[in-house]
Amino acid sequence: MSKSLFMTTLASAVIGAALVVPAQAEVTIASWGGAYTMSQQKAYGDTFTGGKATFVNYNGGLGEVRTQVESGNVQWDIVDVLPHEARVGCDEGLFEELPRHVFKGSADGKSMNEDTMVPVPNDCVVPQIFWSYVPFFKNGTFDDNAAGNPKTIADFFDVKNFPGKRGIHTWANASIEMALMADGVAAADVYEVMSSEGGIDRAFAKLDTIKDHVVFWSSGSKPLELVESGEVAIALAYNGRIGAAILSEGADYVVNWDGQVLEEEWLAMVKGSSNYDEALAFLIHASAPEQQAGQARWINYGPMRASGLKIIAANEPFFNTGVDIMPHMPNTPEHTANAVFANPDWWADNGDAIAERFTAWMGQ
Repeated sequence: MSKSLFMTTLASAVIGAALVVPAQAEVTIASWGGAYTMSQQKAYGDTFTGGKATFVNYNGGLGEVRTQVESGNVQWDIVDVLPHEARVGCDEGLFEELPRHVFKGSADGKSMNEDTMVPVPNDCVVPQIFWSYVPFFKNGTFDDNAAGNPKTIADFFDVKNFPGKRGIHTWANASIEMALMADGVAAADVYEVMSSEGGIDRAFAKLDTIKDHVVFWSSGSKPLELVESGEVAIALAYNGRIGAAILSEGADYVVNWDGQVLEEEWLAMVKGSSNYDEALAFLIHASAPEQQAGQARWINYGPMRASGLKIIAANEPFFNTGVDIMPHMPNTPEHTANAVFANPDWWADNGDAIAERFTAWMGQ
């Protein structure tokens, strides 16, 4: 055989062999962007071997998901959703119902559903993270204060003993729960009181005690700017924003975990995904305890799986800069001792009315 014929035959064989190897599908995940999506990319995408994981940004809600499903032109395989969307999307048939037995259990033999720290709302979703609303202030702000530093949620509402402006977001979630805890309601009883006659009136009466001292914010970066500039003495903020400033930028902030309100985040597969097998493999991977823990190397949001939290605790210092991350996690036993896990079903049933009243309260 001539050299040229041999090389042609060899090339044809190589090309033919390549053609019979199936290409790995690209799994597209819609998420929120910024440091949060970066943490997902590093913990889930970069460690995923079942295909290529590509993250795209979206602004939340179910509008785009609904459009894709109803048109039959599904562009996203997986979407990161808030608890309300997790429930509504499944009820409307916008998400695939997932076989639960395929997901990885914990080392102590619990299934994924049993290992998740709040009830799993349906078979359409897998756990992602907890984030929280929490008060914080700049170290030194209260050094000359006779009562010292604020330490409890009641102190946040006590402008007499802990003077200064308060930074609060422009929607009611968490502010209602915090107001009731500050008024003496036990964390475990907050939603019972919110559902009782006069319970919401009680919350707004407590909010009235700080109304003249409030600076409102609507952007997640704003409370840090308000605290840093001294425009407010103490503010409510997303725990991840505070943690990023402390862990990555060296900010000297003090977090008051007492009275925090924790929120859920879930992953769901969009109904009609053309990459069902690869998307399911990604969800299995992303919901496993090791990957749940791995996200905390990059951001201080807490894994929803209890076994993921145990992995972090057993391997400190865990954060990518070589420092301990557990003191900055919202869902440790210490930080949830007097905390509320938000009830998305209550907010789904009552949120519109509360939002209308809160907006009116802000304008008074």
